[in-house]
Amino acid sequence: MQNNDITAAELKDLLESGKEFNFIDVRNEDEYEEDNLGAKLIPLGEFVARVDELDGLQDEDIYIHCRSGARSGRAKDYLESQGFNKVHNVLGGIMAFREL
Repeated sequence: MQNNDITAAELKDLLESGKEFNFIDVRNEDEYEEDNLGAKLIPLGEFVARVDELDGLQDEDIYIHCRSGARSGRAKDYLESQGFNKVHNVLGGIMAFREL
């Protein structure tokens, strides 16, 4: 599978564009409440059980972020194993985003 990861700066550009896009946050609920970029919250611990919420998006771009990029990387790997073709991990996660 090709590497579709994006940088925090690319995410910022995407957010500022005003375009709608599939954006998932895999952090825990307390982290999400503390620092929310407007993504749909599906904590990594619930990801496998809730992957059906993404049905129909197999060929659409999906952007995933977490705190540092590790959990979102695992979520990306899982989605790709389930036939999702355009999954993008935000490298460095929200920590990198907040440094911009």
